[in-house]
Amino acid sequence: MRNDRRAVFFSFFRPVIVTCFSLCSEWSQNNLVGGSRLRYMQQWTLLAEQRNDCKNLQTVLPPGPCAPLQAELLSSFSPVRGLRAVVRETTGSHQILEIWDSHGLRKTLDLTALNKHGRVYNDAQFGCLSWSGCESRLLYVAESNQSSSPDLPGKSPCGKSLQDRSVYREDWGEGLTSKSLPVLCVVELETGNVSVLRGVPSHISPGQALWAPGSHVVVFVGWSHEPFRLGLKFCSNRRSANLSPLFNVCGRTECLSEADVSVFSPRLSPDGTTLVYLQGRVFGPHNQCVSLHQYDLHSKKTSILMDVVNRTNAGECAGIYESLPSSCWSADSQRVVFSSACRNRKIIKVTLFYLDLYLSEFYGSWKLLAIQKDLMVIYCSSPNTPPTLRVGFLPPVGCYVDWQTLHQPGLTFDLRWTVLDVTPTTEEDNTEYSGLDFGAVLVKPRDHFHGAKIPLVVFIHGGPHSQFPAEWNSTTAGLVKLGFAVLMVNYRGSTGFGQDSILSLIGRIGTQDVKDVQRAVTTALQRDATLDPKRLAVIGGSHGGFLSCHLVGQYPDLYRACAARNPVINAATLLGTSDIVDWRYSSVGLMYSYDQIPTAEALAIMLERSPITHAAQIQAPVLLMLGAKDRRVSPHQGLELYRALKSRDSPVRLLWFPEDGHSLARVDTQADCFLNTALWLQQHL
Repeated sequence: MRNDRRAVFFSFFRPVIVTCFSLCSEWSQNNLVGGSRLRYMQQWTLLAEQRNDCKNLQTVLPPGPCAPLQAELLSSFSPVRGLRAVVRETTGSHQILEIWDSHGLRKTLDLTALNKHGRVYNDAQFGCLSWSGCESRLLYVAESNQSSSPDLPGKSPCGKSLQDRSVYREDWGEGLTSKSLPVLCVVELETGNVSVLRGVPSHISPGQALWAPGSHVVVFVGWSHEPFRLGLKFCSNRRSANLSPLFNVCGRTECLSEADVSVFSPRLSPDGTTLVYLQGRVFGPHNQCVSLHQYDLHSKKTSILMDVVNRTNAGECAGIYESLPSSCWSADSQRVVFSSACRNRKIIKVTLFYLDLYLSEFYGSWKLLAIQKDLMVIYCSSPNTPPTLRVGFLPPVGCYVDWQTLHQPGLTFDLRWTVLDVTPTTEEDNTEYSGLDFGAVLVKPRDHFHGAKIPLVVFIHGGPHSQFPAEWNSTTAGLVKLGFAVLMVNYRGSTGFGQDSILSLIGRIGTQDVKDVQRAVTTALQRDATLDPKRLAVIGGSHGGFLSCHLVGQYPDLYRACAARNPVINAATLLGTSDIVDWRYSSVGLMYSYDQIPTAEALAIMLERSPITHAAQIQAPVLLMLGAKDRRVSPHQGLELYRALKSRDSPVRLLWFPEDGHSLARVDTQADCFLNTALWLQQHL
C-alpha cells in the first residue's frame, strides 16, 4: 500500500489535506479444472480528506481488472519511492530477483546462478523480503548451500569439501520439509552483490528478519535447533529469541529478548524507536495465548504492552493467539493494531489504549491485513458471506471508524447462522480450572420443508488449540447448501477463551474434549427443534479426526457416519513418528525433555486416551482421508483404524493421497475430499 500524492485545499479558512492512496491486494483462487492455485493482484485508488486530526475516505475509484501474478514467490514495496521487489521462479527452476519502478523493470538478478545460497524461503514461518531505510539493500532468508552436518569427510585433491549425500539432514517438519539451515542474505542493489550475513550463531535458524534504523543493523528471530529440530509449523512454543547482529560483521550478535521463551512477529515502529514482538512459553500447548512486548532501541528496556489473558470477560480482549500483521503500527508510533480470536469470533483490537473499533455485528469475524499511515485494510466475513475487503482510518481515541467497502463477494448465500454459548454440567466441570465455558457456531439452511428435520453434521477443528470463528468456511457452506446443518464446535482448549481454557485440556484429551463436543451437540438439539437427533454425523481433521473417531466409538448409537482426515488414532504408536513428539507427552499431562525415553507407563497413558481403544464399539461407517507425506500425524495412524474396522467387517473406506501432507492442501485433494465427504454423508444420513 503506497501513499502517492498530496494536495492542500482551503475551506472556510480551515486547511483540508487530500491524500491519494494506491492500494494493491493479492488474492488466490482454486482452479479446479487445472488443479492449480491461481494468484492475482487487484489495485484501487483512494482519495482521503484530512481536517485537523481526523481522516476520512472521500472517494474510492473502481478497481482495474485483476492481473495474474506469474510464479511470484515474494514481493515487497519500498517505503518511500514505491519500488517493488519480486522474487520469481522461472520455468528452469531458477529464482530471479526483480526490481520494478514506475517506468518498468529496473534490475534483475539471477539468485540461483550466483550460487551464494540455496532456495529462497517464501513460507510464513521464516520468509521475509525487507527493504533497508535507504532503499539500497534487500534482506531475505534462504537455505544455506552448505551441509548442516558437522561431520564432513575431509577434502578432495582439488581442495573442495566432500559432502556425503547419504548424511541425514534435519528439517523443520510438517510443511517445512525443505527448510533445514536458513541463512540471512543481503542484496546490494547498486552493485548487484549478494552476501550471506555473518555473525548468526551456528545453533540457531534465523527468520522473520527486518532492518533496524540506519540500514546497518538487522533484527531477526532465531529458533534453536539443538539438540535437534522439532516441528515448527502451527507451533508457537519453540525456544527462540529476538537477535540483532551488526551488518556484515562476524561475531556481533545481541539477544534482545528473554532466555528460554518463544518469540515471534517482530515489528518495528515507523519512527524506528520501538520494536514489538509476541512472547510465549516453551513446550506445553503448541499454540497458546501470548503476551505482547515492546523493546526500546534507545534505552534497551523491555516492557509488556499486553499480558497473557487467563480468563475472558464480556466486552474485554480475550488475548493474542496469532501472528501480528506485517504492518501493525499507527503512523504516530503510539498504537499497535492486531486481530485475534475472541471466543467464537475474530476481532480487531488496538493496544496501548485498548480501543475497540466498534465492528458491525453483521459480520461474524474481522481480520486486519495491514495498516499504513493509519489506513487499515481488513477483510470480514460470516458463515454465509465470503470475505469482503474494507478500509478505514484509525481514529483518535473515542471516535468511530468510517468503514468503506472495496470488494464485495461475488456471491452471498442464504444461510442462517448463530453462535451458541455452551456450559459444561457439574460432572463435566474441570475442578482445576473451574467455571470455564465454551462455544459453537451453528449454520443451517434458511428454508427447509415444513415439518421436516435437518440432518446435523458435527464439524470439529484440529489443533486442538485452534478455533472455528464465525467466518466463511467453504466446507461448511457447501454442506449446508446440500441440505445439512453444520455445528462447528470450539471445545475447551480452543483459542479465544483465555489461557486457562487452553491449559484445562492438558492431560485430558480423549475425555474433556469428547464430552464438550457431545455437550455442544446436546445443547444444539435442545435449542433448535428443526435439527434431527436421529441423523447425526461427525467430521474433522487431525485432532478433529481424533475426536470424530472417539465420538463414534464412545457414542456408537448416536452417530450414523464419520469422515476423518489424517486422524490421530493411537497416540502410543504415533510417538516415534511425529515431528512434534513433545506434544505427544504434553497432551496427556506428561513433562517433556529432549532426552526423553518412552516408558511403559507413558505409552499406557497414551494408548488409554486414544480412539483405537474404542474401535470395537464403532458401528457408524467411517471414511478416512490420508496424506502419504504427512509428517505431523503418520498416515499409518489411519491405516491402523482401517485394519481394525476391516477385521470386524465394519463399513470403512480409505482415500490415499500420495503427494499430500497433513493439511491435504493440494487443490485436487481438497476437491476430492469434499466430494467424497458429501457423498458419504448423503449415503449414510
